[in-house]
Amino acid sequence: MTTLTGWANFYVIVGSAAGALIGLQFVVMTLVADLPLAPNTTQAGDAFATPSVIHFCVVLLLAALDTAPWHGITTIALLWGVVGLVGIVYLVMITRRMMRQTVYQPVFEDWLFHALLPLLAYALLTIAAYVAYSYPRPALFIVSAAVLLLLFIGIHNAWDGVTYHVFVRRRGQRENKRDE
Repeated sequence: MTTLTGWANFYVIVGSAAGALIGLQFVVMTLVADLPLAPNTTQAGDAFATPSVIHFCVVLLLAALDTAPWHGITTIALLWGVVGLVGIVYLVMITRRMMRQTVYQPVFEDWLFHALLPLLAYALLTIAAYVAYSYPRPALFIVSAAVLLLLFIGIHNAWDGVTYHVFVRRRGQRENKRDE
């Protein structure tokens, strides 16, 4: 399909980055796995860590879908809409988890990067699906914006999680050991 011509390199780059970051996320989780679990820690993981992996997986999925040899934009636009709507539903669940968990009190930056910006990215996918029939070229740019947004959100959130574990939790453990 001529509409998708020229996008292969973009999706190879972002898809490869997402795949590598998924692997890196697992490595980091393995390294911090030896930290003792505080009560309700899994609640915070479900609210803050898991969505980063999901966003990376969505980027990888969209990279694969957008480089497939489609015969027209109809099928891919439908898939963008499905991914966008499922993402919005998932964000409602994540927002509820963020409010229910008791380990960490989210600040504005957390709400921005874990709820608002991902909502924007998934809404962009849904919008792209809607406008793709009439404006296929702009729709592709909207999808690419959503993909990059999800990739950068995932990077930010993964880094935020690592720094929290390294600088907050480990420091607290060291101080507790010194006090004993």
